[in-house]
Amino acid sequence: MKYKAVIFDLDGTLLDTLQDLADSMNHVLESEGLPIHETEKYRYFVGNGAYNLVKRSLPPDKQEESYIRYCQTLFKKEYGKRWADTTKPYEGIPELLDKLTDLGFKLAVLSNKPHEATLLVVNKLLPNWTFDAVFGEREGVPRKPDPAGALEISQLFGIPTNEFIYFGDTSTDMVTAKAAEMFAVGVLWGFRTADELMDNGADLIIEKPLDIFKFIQTE
Repeated sequence: MKYKAVIFDLDGTLLDTLQDLADSMNHVLESEGLPIHETEKYRYFVGNGAYNLVKRSLPPDKQEESYIRYCQTLFKKEYGKRWADTTKPYEGIPELLDKLTDLGFKLAVLSNKPHEATLLVVNKLLPNWTFDAVFGEREGVPRKPDPAGALEISQLFGIPTNEFIYFGDTSTDMVTAKAAEMFAVGVLWGFRTADELMDNGADLIIEKPLDIFKFIQTE
């Protein structure tokens, strides 16, 4: 089969955002007199939207809904200042995007980051490539792992879901891809492990971006 379109997760797949996310949330925790976390722990706090990142970062005795929402507001404000401090594309991503573009693939981004932030990040940090759809978390659209966003992109492109490759770095992405009946590619340069990706339905695991062309037929 010839694949015709690609959906990318954003954080941990296209862009290494971990340090800026960790620094933003740690600033909130510190300002609230709460213990901070090592950056590596944020690999498991991210992936399901800002609310869940904040909730996972807070101590068990600080899990009241109103307090989570309060800290989420603080986090969004702080991340708004820091999101481009260290964030950049992973090694090999520019070459991957170049090759996919040359091969005529339609490209999309589907993130659980808030929609406006997703647009801002893609426009600023990935300006050299055309993404035919860029969706973050939007009101009225269930976030991943619900496949609604992926299915919307399929309809928008007029391309069947089985002609999509879906790149992601977490269980959330693999579950989304499989629910949408897309080819699920788990990437090891992101936030999670090969075991997590395989256990949640990855069709393929790759270590470097250009490795995808060793395994798929594109023409």
